[in-house]
Amino acid sequence: MVIISSVEQNSYADRAGICGGDVLVSVNGNEIFDVLDYRFYLTERNLALVLHRDGQSFEKEIRKGEYEDIGLEFDTPLMDKKRRCQNACIFCFIDQNPKGMRETIYFKDDDSRLSFLHGNYITMTNLSEHDVERIIKMHISPVRVSVHTTEKDLRCEMMKNRRAGECLSYLRRFADAGLEICAQIVLCKNVNDGEHLDRSMRDLCEYIPSLTSVSVVPVGLTRHREGLYPIEPFTAEDCENVISQVKKIGDECMEKYGSRIFFASDEFYLKSGKAIPDSEYYDGYPQIENGVGMLRSFEDECLDEISYIDRDKVRKRTVSVCTGAAAFDMLEGIKDLLAPIGIDAKIYKIRNDFYGESVTVSGLLTGGDIAAQLEGCELGEELFVPANALRSGEDIFLDDMTLSELSERLSVKVTPVGEDGCEFVSRLIGEIA
Repeated sequence: MVIISSVEQNSYADRAGICGGDVLVSVNGNEIFDVLDYRFYLTERNLALVLHRDGQSFEKEIRKGEYEDIGLEFDTPLMDKKRRCQNACIFCFIDQNPKGMRETIYFKDDDSRLSFLHGNYITMTNLSEHDVERIIKMHISPVRVSVHTTEKDLRCEMMKNRRAGECLSYLRRFADAGLEICAQIVLCKNVNDGEHLDRSMRDLCEYIPSLTSVSVVPVGLTRHREGLYPIEPFTAEDCENVISQVKKIGDECMEKYGSRIFFASDEFYLKSGKAIPDSEYYDGYPQIENGVGMLRSFEDECLDEISYIDRDKVRKRTVSVCTGAAAFDMLEGIKDLLAPIGIDAKIYKIRNDFYGESVTVSGLLTGGDIAAQLEGCELGEELFVPANALRSGEDIFLDDMTLSELSERLSVKVTPVGEDGCEFVSRLIGEIA
């Protein structure tokens, strides 16, 4: 049972007399514990709801369209508390944060419901038999799984969880039930790379066609690793070897299944010095949120938008963009294409002093680093910062500096811009205010 926080005005629930503060017990005889139960049983046209109010039980019947909402609202999207991760992974990024940050930064979630709602990856170590059966019954798909390795003992060692190996069996049950599986492998040098990576990829091929994509990404290492498991960074040669490994399996899958399935993330290409493949290589970008083909997609979107610009209508102006080291060279190329039409874009590469120079992605930049490194620089009439460096839904960086504080410190209008190349170009030329 879950507490209803409010009811949308003039909704089915409002017209049925349901109120905020009522407790939802069941829908059509099925007890409601969280968002998965609620969403699944709400698809019926005829609903019989059992509720509690002031200690008294009562029922309401609602007839609606098959996928229509009834207007109930809850305090959290999960309608329940997040499930805390039970692992102590040797590569966990949360453990590599410095002390003194806001409390939410240190919360480790490993919740299958967040995978359903937001695309989070889960290790499956938190799943009970009831959870597995419910995922299959409700046909929750895709299931996004952090695999890391298919060797049971090695997986237990990497995650410091005795269940980490045995719960790999859930993959077979999900595949047999026809669920789509997306997987990721966080690669640690001298741990699950080399022959271990090759074995993991070949083992995962057994789940095709349910397995639709796998990203191989390098472990993120910050400068705050005191007392943690010693992990070496990948060299340029290491990265080239990983790319070759992943491409070999991907080529085999392309020939056999018509899809590449396995992809190395952009970071491997950048560090190896190899060119990022063309867009056709990425099969529609199934792992773009894991940094697979993200730079290629962004650049292509920028180039496409630039090709449609009416140059006679562009107002000449000077603006600035801050970015991490990973995207700097690509953005420099975009800047050069905008210069002939009157847009003077200053691209500034921000060194990540907060986490360490080895962290090069824009999403982990802090307001403090941006402010310190851009003071005294020519910023033009507007500074664009990566939107993914801000807390979701808020104007605050990881170090708690706000956009307004950054704007005041640098004496310039500061605007967050997303990962869509068309939006990026439109903002730079002033089409989007």
